[in-house]
Amino acid sequence: MTTASSLAIEATGLVKAFGETRAVDGVDLTVRTGSVYGVLGPNGAGKTTVIRMLATLISPDAGTARVLGHDIVDDAHAVRRAVTLTGQLASVDQDLTGRENLILLGRLLGLGRRAAKDRADELLAAFGLSEAAGRLVKHYSGGMRRRLDVAASIVVTPELMFLDEPTTGLDPRSRNQVWSIVRALVAEGTTILLCTQYLEEADQLADGIAVIDNGRVIAEGTPAQLKASVGSAALHVRLLDPEQRPEAERVLRLTLGPVTLEPDPAALSATCPHADRGAEAVAQLARSGVRIAGFSLGQPSLDEVFLALTGHPAEAPPPEQGSSIEEKQAV
Repeated sequence: MTTASSLAIEATGLVKAFGETRAVDGVDLTVRTGSVYGVLGPNGAGKTTVIRMLATLISPDAGTARVLGHDIVDDAHAVRRAVTLTGQLASVDQDLTGRENLILLGRLLGLGRRAAKDRADELLAAFGLSEAAGRLVKHYSGGMRRRLDVAASIVVTPELMFLDEPTTGLDPRSRNQVWSIVRALVAEGTTILLCTQYLEEADQLADGIAVIDNGRVIAEGTPAQLKASVGSAALHVRLLDPEQRPEAERVLRLTLGPVTLEPDPAALSATCPHADRGAEAVAQLARSGVRIAGFSLGQPSLDEVFLALTGHPAEAPPPEQGSSIEEKQAV
């Protein structure tokens, strides 16, 4: 049984409109303390607006929410003392060094001079930035800036951390480093609300997931529960030649139906209700001259779940709403 004391976030009916556009339209969320909770959706779906309301940066037009037991409107100051927010853009000062950024934040958060320096060195080492500690941040790579940004968010370890698109634009190595940092924070007791359009990221990190589309929660559950909701298994195919993917997509669409193009340019997948249908699809690919590096039949991916739920991929903006409102309000 879930009690109020075991919840980090409890939101009911959150609504936020910008002009005539309802960016958030009655969102309910329940996040357990000490978990990673993923909020999934394409650009413009309402994810950033939900985070900004919960972090007390903007007020809801309707609905209520409690964060760590504090009302986000009536007790906003207490919420801000207990949470940190890492947004889509780095919040560190590019004209300071990595070490100077962390020391400055430590001092602003009440640490003494020696304690701030020690904490900065500890975080720089933990995030693999010791060698770059004395360099100006404007000379850091994108992955280094993101790691420094996350480090800056935990100079004083928060009870709850909002991560909004934490790995956007990062290479696979930097993305894996950020994932490792998230896992370490949760192991130490921090609760994390993760907003992302990368479904693999949610699959790797999240204990529970809410899928948001057009400002509404359209599905909720663990990754396994959401995958099971699709019902059918999926045929995953990887090609020897990425340039053959359009032809492979055509063949699979004719044989099995809707096709999901994976982030890997040589990979694609399709819902497959029976193993014999999968075998026939692979045979048809071979007859069409498509060279296959490998294939497997297994549980659907979260990308396929999202496509089944919304009718469009997670990376695409939802119909009519687009990304402009959300992006303007995020800066």
